Amino acid sequence: MTSIPKQTLCGVIPCLRYRDAPAAIVWLRDTLGFNVQFVVPNADGSIAHAQLTFGNSMIMLGSAFDSEYGQLLKQPSETGGYVTQSAYLVVNDADHVYGRVLENGGRILLDIKDEDYGGRGFTCSDPEGHVWSIGTYDPYAD
Repeated sequence: MTSIPKQTLCGVIPCLRYRDAPAAIVWLRDTLGFNVQFVVPNADGSIAHAQLTFGNSMIMLGSAFDSEYGQLLKQPSETGGYVTQSAYLVVNDADHVYGRVLENGGRILLDIKDEDYGGRGFTCSDPEGHVWSIGTYDPYAD
């Protein structure tokens, strides 16, 4: 029987769309610590495709377009600020990232605290309203 998951470095890659994808890439890099691995710009300055890495993880993103795929998605601004998915970033120092979020225009949704299950973290939104949880809890730690 064939295993469904491919044994690869990162088996789940969240995909996001932004109205101003170039600005989102800068914010994600400068605030949350993503590294820009690959960007395919369109002639109009929008982003066809981008890959940002975070440790051994990755997100893919692009500009919000009225395309066949784009019609499947709504931006947080179109849903009253609600999202149906979010990502958790495992960091070395949640307090440090918390400060960067405040400095760079992110909005704190759930304040930083020590969690009952371990770790320290908080939840914020980026400038376009996508929700990010950031914390030191590592479910893979021994």
